[in-house]
Amino acid sequence: MIDDVQSLLDRYWNWLRDQTSLREVRDWVEITTPYLDRHNDFLQIYAKRQDGEFILTDDGYTVADLEQSGCTIDSPRRQDLLRTALNGFGVQISETSKELEVRASASNFALRKHNLVQAMLAVNDLFYVASPMVAGLFYEDVVAWLDTCEIRYTPNVRFSGRSGYDHRFDFVIPKSKNRPERVLRAINRPNRETAQTMTFAWLDTREVRSPAAHAYAILNDSDRPISQSVLDAMRSYDVQPVPWSDRERSREELAA
Repeated sequence: MIDDVQSLLDRYWNWLRDQTSLREVRDWVEITTPYLDRHNDFLQIYAKRQDGEFILTDDGYTVADLEQSGCTIDSPRRQDLLRTALNGFGVQISETSKELEVRASASNFALRKHNLVQAMLAVNDLFYVASPMVAGLFYEDVVAWLDTCEIRYTPNVRFSGRSGYDHRFDFVIPKSKNRPERVLRAINRPNRETAQTMTFAWLDTREVRSPAAHAYAILNDSDRPISQSVLDAMRSYDVQPVPWSDRERSREELAA
């Protein structure tokens, strides 16, 4: 089993390396990653050496893109959600430019770069409302459902994986007498990219969790059906998909 997981991780590293490109832009290096935003554009970040360390930034893209789509981060509740999402990855936001930013040394550059990209994906997924007819945020809907079902949980938990990278899960349900530990992530836009991010996070962290621990992905299918390939991909890596429209089927196993 360890060899199988190691082979999957090796394939992930190869894909990440081969699909990452660099370009000099004045004093900065533009890093194009293989991760896609909701427009199916590759996420880009920028790096610059300054005062013996590296500055990594999204150049304000993440928040600006949301605001241009009509999703402003202007209410206290949304600002709290933004800070919570960023704090989970150790990422700061500029009060003036709205840039997401981290600082790194040569020794932790890869980790900091990973955290910035994951924070960009998390913020985009947390706040983007696919249709103006959708009331509220999907994350808040999931919280409300868990509370209504009296499912106990710890929100916004970060685990260090076997690779040394950190991965944030939206909820952790502790072990009970009848059920093992369960980790949950709410995914607002279920697609190949978000499925891959979730499965890698689980593959990388499950070896440092209880052997009986289970992973669940709560998937928003309010506006469009979820591709069967996304569901199959998650199941093949031991992540249990829970479509939002079918969430009641999982109530008992999450509440127990």
